[in-house]
This record gives sequence, structure tokens and C-alpha cells, in this order.
Amino acid sequence: MRNELRLIFFRRRNQLLLLAVALFPLLIGIGLKVAAPQGGATGPGATFFNQLAGNGVFLTFIALTLLLILVLPVAVAIVSGDSVAGEAGYGTLRYLLAVPAGRTRLLIVKYLAIVAWAVAVTFTVSVVALLTGVSLFPVGPVTLLSGTTVSLAAGLVRVLFVTLYICAAMAAVGAIGLAVSTFTEHAIGAIAAIMILVVVSEVVDQIPQFGTVAPYLPTHWWDMFDSLLRTPVDTVTMWHGLTSFAVYGVLCCLIAWARFTSGDVTS
Repeated sequence: MRNELRLIFFRRRNQLLLLAVALFPLLIGIGLKVAAPQGGATGPGATFFNQLAGNGVFLTFIALTLLLILVLPVAVAIVSGDSVAGEAGYGTLRYLLAVPAGRTRLLIVKYLAIVAWAVAVTFTVSVVALLTGVSLFPVGPVTLLSGTTVSLAAGLVRVLFVTLYICAAMAAVGAIGLAVSTFTEHAIGAIAAIMILVVVSEVVDQIPQFGTVAPYLPTHWWDMFDSLLRTPVDTVTMWHGLTSFAVYGVLCCLIAWARFTSGDVTS
């Protein structure tokens, strides 16, 4: 596990990726501060911006909402798609399997390392966005989307829960990536396949004619964390989302296990 974490977090490519992810909320905060309208915003997105103008904590929710569309899935897809396919492509997978640890244990370690990366990326966005929001905008009691005002401490607790919810969503993406990665020896192909799945899911989720299948799509429940920004919290929706993430995580890990433990490794 230590070796796998070292491989992920000390690889120059991943470090640059983490730095790029950290820059996004900073740029979003600066851009919103520079473009701040006088007298309050109107039109699309006005609710979130007016909340941000009154409290910098809301920059965290704005950054997570924007980056959840593509940036966070890309960051997780790059690492998860490379997890097994990258080893096969470099020709090091045979040497890993020569160690008497077993394929199942190796796959478990791979997935746990992917989850650790997903958590690190998500919390990086939250922390940078929170610090940027505190620096650029007023801070105080947080007014939720439902109009209820809670204390700053309660608002920060909601930030934590929202971040953990998105971590669960990205862990599901990591499981999908791990499964795809076991079917190819080309990391680029695996990463591309994961992103195609994510984009197709997001597009289909926006088409009303596919409303019956939308709840079963992997991306459908991603932005349901806004339930935490209302009072009372819609716990039913939250549990549906977490259940969806858990089902995708378990199914894809089982697919990865079935493929990885039964296939011949020649690379």
C-alpha cells in the first residue's frame, strides 16, 4: 500500500495534475471577485453568486459544482485508468504478480490507493476554495439555499459533508476506472473510455426522454449534495445517491476482480 501511494502521489504527472486542480478554485474565486456586479446579481446562477457575495464559504460549493462536471472525474480517471493498464503497458505487471501476495490483494491495494487519490483531489478543491473564499469575500453566518441562516461552524460542517459526499461519488468513478483498466494494456485507452462513459452519462441525464433510466446513471446523483444546503436536509435523496455510488463501486470492483483473477497476464 505504501508503495502504491508513493507511486501515485510522487509521480510528477500526478503532482502537476493536483496542482492544476488546486488552481481552478483559486481562479474561480478571483474571477467572481473581479466580475462582482454592483447591487446583486440577476439571471442564471444569481442565487449561488448572491450567496457568495454574502459569505465566502459558498465558494466551496460553487467550485465543487463546477469542477464536478469534468475536472474531478478527469483527475480520478487518469489515475484509475492507469492503475492496471499502465502496469501492463510498462511491462511491470508480471513482476508485481510474481510477489506472493495474490491478485485479489493487489487489486484491493490498487483500489484503496485510487480512493485515497480521489479523497485528496476532492479535499484539495474544498480547502483551496474555502481559503480563497475567506480571503476574498465576507465571512459570517451562512444563509442556506432554503433561506435559513446557520452559524459559521454549522456551515463548515455542511462543507465537510458535501466534500465527503463528492468523495463517495469519485470513489465510484475510481471503481469504474479500475474495471475498465483490467480490460486493456493501454492506459490512454482506458482513460478515454472512462471519460466517454462519464460524458455520455451526463448528456443522457439531461435528456427528458431518458428520464426513466436517469436515476440509474452513474452521474445522476452527483450534484444532489445541494440537499445539504437546505433545511430540512433531504436525507432520502442523499441516501439514494450514496446507495448508487456503493452499488457502482461494488459491481465494478467485482467486474475488475473477475477479469483480473481469471485472465492471463502476458505483460
